[in-house]
Order: sequence, then C-alpha cells, then structure tokens
Amino acid sequence: MALTIGVDIGGTKVLGGVVDPDGTVIATSRRDTPAGDVAATRDVIIDVVKELSADHSVDAVGIGAAGWIDASRSTVLFAPNLAWRDEPLREYVAKAVNLPVVVENDANVAAWAEFRYGAAADAEDSMVMFTVGTGIGGGIVLGGNLVRGAHGIAAEIGHMLAVPDGHRCGCGRHGCIEQYASGNALVRFARAGAQAEPKRAELLLSKAGGRVEGISGPIVTAAAHAGDEVAIESFGQIGYWLGQGLADLVQILDPQVLVVGGGVIDAGDLLMTPARQSYLDALAQRGRLPVAELRAAKMGNVAGLVGAADLARR
Repeated sequence: MALTIGVDIGGTKVLGGVVDPDGTVIATSRRDTPAGDVAATRDVIIDVVKELSADHSVDAVGIGAAGWIDASRSTVLFAPNLAWRDEPLREYVAKAVNLPVVVENDANVAAWAEFRYGAAADAEDSMVMFTVGTGIGGGIVLGGNLVRGAHGIAAEIGHMLAVPDGHRCGCGRHGCIEQYASGNALVRFARAGAQAEPKRAELLLSKAGGRVEGISGPIVTAAAHAGDEVAIESFGQIGYWLGQGLADLVQILDPQVLVVGGGVIDAGDLLMTPARQSYLDALAQRGRLPVAELRAAKMGNVAGLVGAADLARR
C-alpha cells in the first residue's frame, strides 16, 4: 500500500497527515505556523514530515500552501499570510527529509480532495470548487486534471470582477467577488445592517456585546441560526454573489459538478439555499440545458492534506 504525507499550511497552523490511496488519514501531526519567520516555517514543515515518516513508510510528500505556486510546483512565488517570497520550498524540504516533494496551492489541493474522494467523487471529468473563507479561493479540474495555467496560478476565482468600481480588494483591484461573497463580506454586510436597523439586529448585537464592531463571522452564523433577520439577510447577500460567480464559471467551463467549501460552508443552508437560487436565476435560458449540480464540500478540515498527499502520489 503506497502511503504518502500531505501537509496543509495556513497562516495559523501546519497540519500534516499520512494518507492511504483510498484517501483515509492514518495519522496526523499539527504545529502552530510561525508565519513571520521563513526559516522557522520551513523547519516546522520538516518536523511534521519527519515525525510522521518515523512511524510509517511513505513514498512522497505533498505540501498545500496558501499562496501562488510556480508551474513546476516547487517555488512559493508569494504568500499573502506568510513571509514567503520566491521561496524554493520543494528543494529545501526534499533535501531535509530525503523524499520526493510536490508543492501546490492550498485551494487546489482541497479541490483535488473533493474531486477524488469528496463531494465530486462521482465526477470522472470535471469540477469547479469555490473555497469561501476569510477570502475566496478556487480550484478547477478539467479532463480529470487540475488546471494550473501557464504560470501555475490559475483558478484565482475570488478575483473575478463582480462590481465595477466596487469595494477595494487586497489584490489591488476594485469589485472582486471576494469582496462580496467571502467571510469578510458577510461581516461587512452584517455590520452595515446592524448599524442601519439595530432593532432587527437585536440578537446579533447582543451576541456582539452591543457593539457593531464586535460582530464577527461566527457571531453572524450563530445569530442567523437563532433567527436574527439581519444575520440571515447577510448570508442571503453573500449567497447571491456566490451564485452569480458560479453561473459565470458554468457558462465558461461547463463542469460536471460545482462544489462550495471553506469555513463559511459550516453555515449550511443559510448560505447554500440563496446561492443555489441565485445560481439558477443567473443561468437564465442556459438553465434549460444540463448544468452542473451545486454541492457542499464533504472533506472538511482534512481536505488540504488529503489532496496534497494524493497529488504527491501521482
């Protein structure tokens, strides 16, 4: 049985796991991410791999990193939440652990896990995934392969234009869909609603200590589940924009399955119901033809390490 290690690197944690060919996680190891220290982050990754490989015979290592990865899947060109800039991560780790290493974008590895083992496991050809968290990432599978693009940084779905001259995005543009369908957008919508109509947001505000600026994503989710109107409407707003973006991708790519994942998916139907409705409405006459089914991700917080491990195996 060919075992591989997957390592999922985020701004706060490094999570590694030994994964078998069926996508089962056999063992895990977790560390905090020393995000501001390049050398320390590399050393944490190596420690995790060495710990896991000490007890299991593994063939390769896959690393999912939150950033832009070059086409050779070896160098982190830029990581917005880490200190990496043109970091030759594959070479450094491979030498330290004496194993073949592949480096891939974190959204790509999560998408691959959903395609191989999760919500799109029944799709043999194609899938598009939106990862909705603080921001928005994405992954595209066509012809059974990840679409990486000529320079390795394809599927930056969050930076499609949604609103011309809209809210400024961290990428430097204005009006990216990330500014309207992400966790940050959810909080912005909720705070604006609570400021404008505090009586309709009494529950939301009470959970935030009576302060508009105290409203966070988890608070919006909890208030919406408890029936707060402004919180529910905030999910409706990001669901609307998410559906619009998904419809645009269907028009271009015509995949078999659409998957929505990321932290915000924990809200369940609060997000998925308005997203599905917006998606179908936006398709208009195209919706008379076969279109991709919209599904919630299934792999949860192990998607990154499972996808990275499987890509390393390949």
